[in-house]
Amino acid sequence: MTTILGEHDEKTLEQFRDVASRAEDAALMADGHLGYVMPIGGVAAYIRRVSVIGVGFDIACGNAAILTNLTTDQIHPAIMGGLADDIFASLSFGVGLSNLSGDAPTDDPLFEDPAWEAIPEGHRAYRSKLREKARHQLGTIGAGTHYVDVFADEQNRIWVGVHFGSRGFGHTVASNFLALSVGDPWGSKGKEKEVLLHLDNPVGHDYWSLMELAGRYAYAGREWVCRKVVSILGGTEQDLVHNHHNFAWKENHAGRNYVVIRKGATPARPGQRGFVGGSMGDNAVILQGAYTEEGSADSWLQKQALYSTVHGAGRVMSRTTAKGKWKKGQLVRPGAVTHQEMHDWLDELGVILRGGDLDESPQAYRRLPEVLTAQAGTVEILHTLRPLIVCMAPGNTPDPYRD
Repeated sequence: MTTILGEHDEKTLEQFRDVASRAEDAALMADGHLGYVMPIGGVAAYIRRVSVIGVGFDIACGNAAILTNLTTDQIHPAIMGGLADDIFASLSFGVGLSNLSGDAPTDDPLFEDPAWEAIPEGHRAYRSKLREKARHQLGTIGAGTHYVDVFADEQNRIWVGVHFGSRGFGHTVASNFLALSVGDPWGSKGKEKEVLLHLDNPVGHDYWSLMELAGRYAYAGREWVCRKVVSILGGTEQDLVHNHHNFAWKENHAGRNYVVIRKGATPARPGQRGFVGGSMGDNAVILQGAYTEEGSADSWLQKQALYSTVHGAGRVMSRTTAKGKWKKGQLVRPGAVTHQEMHDWLDELGVILRGGDLDESPQAYRRLPEVLTAQAGTVEILHTLRPLIVCMAPGNTPDPYRD
């Protein structure tokens, strides 16, 4: 059984149908677009199996948002630019960077978790190296679509929101288990193809252990970044909304136990909250899975969607289409969006941008209200967040760890 929400190009649909052919059940969210093997916005349910490429290279990529005690009345517009500078200077945006902040959570208990032992015996050097890389990168944001934003809601309350995942740790785990699955040793580069690991086999069991550890790692990093920004703003935390959207969960649907993989899709059981961003120049939302009476059409659609919703607005342009093609530092083909068009959009909304580039411009994305309309009946909007400050990695910063 498959469920498709929203409208999609044929390549995305073809990729989804291919994934669905191997799954027990599958759904495609309204923000779907082409990904590695499995489309972004895809959801697939398996029995005792997990798809490494389905979870993705940025294991546990997700969103976190903190409601502060501040309101827009307490932050004068004249100091907003300075706050943006402080946020951008205090955090690490880019690839392969270490977190240089003195209060980075490098002593988190997750670094002593037994799951590290799941890296195969005989590869202790890799285990030690990976743990140290993860320790140094915890709380870094990376590049690509990842961001740190300051928002105001409909009551002018200030929120801080972030989007990133498990960084080089997750990417290394995914790459190496793709290699292990075809008999290649840890440390070799696995091919980007579908691999379904059975959880009752050692390789599947070990992948699951490290995937869950990457989830804890991503949660720790996102919450530290959010709280760091709240402190820069001079506020205190009032509420936290946090969710993965590149992950696998053990869930029961219609009385059957499944492994449910959401690649760029947010869990949304009734009452389960999530933070979903738009683009750098669009509103974001705090939502929850809708409460419906059992047996209603809406309840049926929630089940068909495997209790999932969008993770963002979804791209309508590839990165190259948006910003053009560059070779050796020279533009060889202009993009579909200009810097003037991007900044005109942001200026009209009063958004202060630090970093970012044309591949993340608002024009490269769908509009979030449209994709949420396509998910009608499955989710309820609790708060609408308009962006005040957007911080992203500078342009021309590739990111192998993006979702």
